[in-house]
Amino acid sequence: MAPGRSFIKINGVQRYLWRAVDQDGNVLDILLQNRRDKAAARRFFRRLLKKTGAVPRVIVTDKLRSYGAAHHEVMPCVEHRQSRYLNNRAENSHQPTRQRERAMKGFRSVGGAQRFLSAFSGISPHFRPRRHLMTAGAHRAEMTVRFAIWEQITGVAGLATAA
Repeated sequence: MAPGRSFIKINGVQRYLWRAVDQDGNVLDILLQNRRDKAAARRFFRRLLKKTGAVPRVIVTDKLRSYGAAHHEVMPCVEHRQSRYLNNRAENSHQPTRQRERAMKGFRSVGGAQRFLSAFSGISPHFRPRRHLMTAGAHRAEMTVRFAIWEQITGVAGLATAA
């Protein structure tokens, strides 16, 4: 698990976006907070443990000191690696958020941003297969399957389109 943090401005006020990513780059949890201190890190770790229901073997973070302090309180038996480069997976997971933030011209409220980012982090990977690992034909076939699954989940399959 690799927590990462980024900054988002909501109505001119800077907020901190905390994000936990697993070893495959899948986003586990997202939390928007006003601060990035020990209490905020502790709140994020507790929320993450509650949501996933499992204790990770290793946590990789950047060198923000509040991570270490919160880690010792919440998960003292978990190995904690602080490195400049090991948390690249978490840092790279911020890119789709930045793209959506630009497309939406920012967020209007903290609650709306939290709800959107939590939902978007679960939906986005469904439509972004690992393109570099497949041929064009395989990609088209995979996307056809994924859109069929999406239509089935959302209940739009079989509805007439307005032409």
